[in-house]
Amino acid sequence: MLLTEYRNHVLDLPNRIVMSPMTRLRSLPDGSPTADVADYYAQRATAGLIITEGIWPHSTGQSEAWVPGLQTPAHVRAWRRVTEAVHTRDGRVFAQLMHGGRKGHPLARIDGSWPAGPSAVLDDDRVHLIDGGTADPINPNALDHTDIAAIVRQHAMAAINAVAAGFDGVEIHGANSYLVHQFLADNTNLRDDEYGGSIGNRMRLPLALVDAVTDAIGSRRTAIRLSPGNPQFAMIENDPAPLYRALVAELDRRDLAYLHLADNDRYPALSDLRPRWHGTLIANIGENRAPTAAEGARRALSDGHADLVSFGRSFIANPDLVHRLRHDLPLAPIREETLYGRTAEGYTDYPSWAAGALAR
Repeated sequence: MLLTEYRNHVLDLPNRIVMSPMTRLRSLPDGSPTADVADYYAQRATAGLIITEGIWPHSTGQSEAWVPGLQTPAHVRAWRRVTEAVHTRDGRVFAQLMHGGRKGHPLARIDGSWPAGPSAVLDDDRVHLIDGGTADPINPNALDHTDIAAIVRQHAMAAINAVAAGFDGVEIHGANSYLVHQFLADNTNLRDDEYGGSIGNRMRLPLALVDAVTDAIGSRRTAIRLSPGNPQFAMIENDPAPLYRALVAELDRRDLAYLHLADNDRYPALSDLRPRWHGTLIANIGENRAPTAAEGARRALSDGHADLVSFGRSFIANPDLVHRLRHDLPLAPIREETLYGRTAEGYTDYPSWAAGALAR
């Protein structure tokens, strides 16, 4: 089932294997992806669908140095080289729009701006800086209403830029401690206005972003990723079920391309939310766990918890992951020391199985 086609009124995919978004920090000083990025994604174009690394919609949302952007004409031109390389190999690719919110540092951003989130709550994670080092986190500002309105507009503009760059659609990053997740979580949203407090209020920004992007490029080119109850980077959601049930019910009315949902050991999001979502669901079962393996992916499909399954770390060292899964071949290990390098080493130099066999 993992290797069978998936077709509906939105997607036409040759298999049910999705390449999950993964930050790799390969960009130029202006935020454009490097030439290696086109090779990297083209090598992995046999995936049913590729979702890119997180891309900032505006420089004020850059989470750390060398994360790419989708704000300027130069960004659009550079990403068009990526999408053309993927499409030439008959691949399909969505851009993930990722706003860092409270995550960031002036010395990590091309515009030197100060990070801001729903509330002035510190993120304890160290940040990669432009000069190559890292820095202790700094206290973010709290976004005001003008800031929030600008972020909504920026997401819509970035979605338009994504389509201009040739992407098949966009995924809004609502997971893993980034801006949308910060509005949803208990400990990062301490607001007492219409964006905080009640479930309906905390859902307000995520839904505004989805509606702005769908107004800009259409609902069937728009998707969202959520990670209910994900404790990554000290996020706290004490009782995620009521909020995410309500949020998914609202999203379900919007005829989106897909919902990308990360499961969690504390809260079985896939089994709880799948009945509440009638569109395409991509399951991510490797978040904060061992890397996704074929057996677990097949189980998610056969149990009816998902239509597609995203693989992350396995795609890094195995550009031909689909071929390896099809033929039950061993997977190559990741070279951890080159994961966030600035060159092709540890990025585009992993051989396919056939090339590796010839080398041996």
